[in-house]
Amino acid sequence: MSNPSDPDPWSISEPELFRELRRSLRNDKPAVLVTITDVEGSAYRRPGAKMLVPADEESLGAVTAGCLEGPVVDLAVSIRDTGRPQIETFDLMDDDEWGLGLGCNGVIDLLLEPVDNSVEPMLSVLENREPMTVLTSVESTDPTVSIGDRTVVDANGNPTPSSERESLPEVVVDEIVSVTKKFRTEGKSATVEVSSRNGEVRVFVDSIKPAPQLLLFGNQNDVQPVSRLGRTVGFEVVVASARGAMAADEDFPHAHEVVATRPTDLAKLADEMTYAVLMSHNFLDDRLALEALLESSEIPYIGLMGPRKRFEQIQDELAKDGATFTEDQLERVSTPVGLDLGGGEPVQIALSIVSETLAIHNGRSGGRLRDEEGPIHDRVSVTIQNS
Repeated sequence: MSNPSDPDPWSISEPELFRELRRSLRNDKPAVLVTITDVEGSAYRRPGAKMLVPADEESLGAVTAGCLEGPVVDLAVSIRDTGRPQIETFDLMDDDEWGLGLGCNGVIDLLLEPVDNSVEPMLSVLENREPMTVLTSVESTDPTVSIGDRTVVDANGNPTPSSERESLPEVVVDEIVSVTKKFRTEGKSATVEVSSRNGEVRVFVDSIKPAPQLLLFGNQNDVQPVSRLGRTVGFEVVVASARGAMAADEDFPHAHEVVATRPTDLAKLADEMTYAVLMSHNFLDDRLALEALLESSEIPYIGLMGPRKRFEQIQDELAKDGATFTEDQLERVSTPVGLDLGGGEPVQIALSIVSETLAIHNGRSGGRLRDEEGPIHDRVSVTIQNS
C-alpha cells in the first residue's frame, strides 16, 4: 500500500524509521544507525532513541533537539567509510564547544554503527509483534570484546548470537539476562556494566517493543485525521470498516492496513498493545463491536465516540440481551473519547483522541507537565550483582 512520506524526516516515528532501516538493508544501501546509549543529566531524548543516516546523508529521526544533527551526520559518514561501530560522547554543558543557550543540560553517549544484518532481529519486532532485547557492547577492557559485539534476547529470555557480529561472551549475557525482563516490561533501555573473565564490559541493553496498534472502527471522514496523527506519533494504524465500501488502501492513505470486517470480529484484529476507537457512528455496529472488544481480555483501551448517554443506551441494550460486564471491563471504555483539550474542529478532535491513547499507552494521565514533580522522563537505575 502507499507509504506517505513524513514531511519532516527529523520527527519521523521509530516504527517508520525501522521501515526505512529495512529498506536500506533490503536494497543494500549503505547507512549508519545512531542510538543514544547513555544520558547524564537532562537531554531532549532518552537512551534507545535512534536516528538513521542513509547514503544521501539526509538524516531520519532525532537524537537531540537539532543541535547535534550536523556533527552526528559528519561522524556517520566516517563510520560508513571505516565500517566499524563507534561510541561518541557529547557534553552539551561544555560552553566552549557548543556555546550558550542549548536547551539540553547533560552529557549523551551515541553508538554509531554501519547497518548490517545484525539489526534484522529488531526489525522483525514490527512483523512478529514480539518484544526482544538487543545487547550491544559499547565499551570494554576485555580484549576479546569489541564495541558493537551483539547478542539478542527473545521474549522468553533466550539469547541468540548475532549472525553478522561477534557475540557477547556467555558470562556477560548470563549476568544481563536477569534484568532484560524488567527492561522489557517497562519499555526502557540503559547501559549496564558487568564483569567478563578478562575485564569489564559496558553493555547497552536496548528494549525493543512492537509498535502500539491504533484500531479505528469506522469509514467516515473523521477517521482520516485520527489515522494521520496516529501514524505520526508512532502507532501502527489499522482502519476497520464494517462495510464493503471505503475499505481500500487508497481510501485511508495514512493507515498501515485497511480491512473490511464484521463488528463482531473486531477483536480478532487486536492484541494486548491495541488501542481501539469505535467511530462508525452506527449504533448497532458500535454496540456489537464494543461487546466483542469487552469480551477480549487483551485490549487495554476502547474509545467510544459520542456522549455518555449513548454509552448508557448501549449498556441498556446489552443488558436486555443478557450481556453483563465487570467494573474492570467497563473501566477500559473511554467515552466521551479523548482528552479535554477544547476545540471542536476535526483535527482538534483527532488530536484529543490520539493524545488520550498515547497517554494511556505510556501510563500517563495526560495532565500538564508544569504540575508534575521530578524529571519529565523516567530514569533507569539497575545494578548488576556479578556472581
